[in-house]
Amino acid sequence: MEIRKILTPKRVLFIALFAVLVFLGNRVNFSAVVGQNNQSFTLFQFFGPVAGSFLGPIFGAVSVLAAQLADYLAFGKAFTLINVLRLAPMLFAAWYFGAKKKQWTVVVPIAAIIAFNLHPVGRQAWLYSMFWLIPIAVAFIRPNNLFLRSLGATLTAHCVGAVAWLYTVPMTAGQWLGLIPVTAVERLMFAAGIAVSYLAFNIVLDKAFDKFNVKVPEIQLNKLRVIA
Repeated sequence: MEIRKILTPKRVLFIALFAVLVFLGNRVNFSAVVGQNNQSFTLFQFFGPVAGSFLGPIFGAVSVLAAQLADYLAFGKAFTLINVLRLAPMLFAAWYFGAKKKQWTVVVPIAAIIAFNLHPVGRQAWLYSMFWLIPIAVAFIRPNNLFLRSLGATLTAHCVGAVAWLYTVPMTAGQWLGLIPVTAVERLMFAAGIAVSYLAFNIVLDKAFDKFNVKVPEIQLNKLRVIA
């Protein structure tokens, strides 16, 4: 496939605009990440996965990666192991949110549950990994419900990040179990943010395209059902 057919001007424009939002979102910290100093969840968590819906799962993930890398370079972030590992979760979230065949997306949370429970500490805190049954259930039962799809996406990001954290950052089983209520509230808030961001993007892009009578087949404005 020719690169010009992949990186069309309109697709590149959307990625550029998305990158600007990533720059802004990453400047606003939301909550600290337990186990490591100077690591926080940011406003980016509230809208990152929606790129998968507008550009498709593959290009959405590429746009997320490109935006994050550009953010690293622009603001001189250190390419430490932790920082590099933190690039991955949102890629999988964008893939989950944008994938039409959700059955393929369950591979990631299933693998995460297995990897978490193979670790000695993770095995003692096995209850924590039960969060990742949710994106699996959503994929088969209610894949077109906007909020549940958003919840599945943020928990897909969570499972990738949590397993990477488990294998690289020393934490006790008690710390993981103590995070269960924190994670539940946090991910529900992220899911709500993703759903609202998706609707906001649709409204803004719809109005912009209608105003200028522009047809953009590369950007998919397919509406998910808020209640399904």
